[in-house]
Amino acid sequence: RGISSDQRPKRPLTAYLRFVIDNRPAFREKNPEASNLELIKKLAGAWKELPASQKQVYEEARKTDWKRYGEQLAAYKAQLSPAQAAALKEERRKQLAKRRSIRAKRELNLLGKPKRARSGFNIFLSENFQESEGISPVAKLKKVIDTWQKLSTSQKQPYLQLAEDDKVRYENEMKSWEAKMVELGREDLVRSKKQRLKKKPTETAKQAEIPKASSGGNKAKLKLKKSEE
Repeated sequence: RGISSDQRPKRPLTAYLRFVIDNRPAFREKNPEASNLELIKKLAGAWKELPASQKQVYEEARKTDWKRYGEQLAAYKAQLSPAQAAALKEERRKQLAKRRSIRAKRELNLLGKPKRARSGFNIFLSENFQESEGISPVAKLKKVIDTWQKLSTSQKQPYLQLAEDDKVRYENEMKSWEAKMVELGREDLVRSKKQRLKKKPTETAKQAEIPKASSGGNKAKLKLKKSEE
C-alpha cells in the first residue's frame, strides 16, 4: 500500500542515448525538413564517427549514474515488505508483457499482416456508429448494440454474409502473407495447421452475438476499437 512501481528508480540512459538527447536539437536546426527517422539515422552516423575520447565522456556519465541508480534501487527495495515486493514484481511482469505485446503488434504492422476478418456486428457498427444517438462514444455504442439485438435474423443476414466474405478475404490474404514470411525466414509468424482449422464455419455468426450489458463496458470498448480499425 502506498508504493508503486512508478516510484522505482529509473535505469540510467546509455551513452548513445545521452549523445542523442544532447545533440538532437542542433541536428534538427540544421535539418529542419528531415523526418524523425532521417534525423535518428544522422545522429546514429554521427555517433559512429565520434572519436573514442568524446564517447568516453558519455560513458563516464553513464557509469556515474549507474552507481547512483544501484544505491537508489537498494534503498527502494529495502522499504518493501515481502507482500509489497511480490505485488510490485507481478505489476512489473504485466508491464513488460504489455510492452512485448505492443512491440509484436508494431512489427506485424510493419510486415503488412492482413487485418482480421470482421464480425457481422462490427460491420453493422461501422455503418451506424456515427449516426447513432448519444452524446458520448459509449452512449452511441450502447445504442448500436441495442439496435443490433433487436434486428431479426433476416435483417442481420446481409451483415453476416459480409462477415463470411471478409473471412474468405482474410484467409486468402493470410495464405499469401504467410508464404512471404516463410521466404523471409519468419516461420515463427506462420499459423500451424491446427490453428487454421480451429475456427468453425459458424464462428462468424457466433461473433455477431453481442454480450449483455451486464458483461461490462470493456467488451463494448473492444468492439468500438475494432470497428475504428
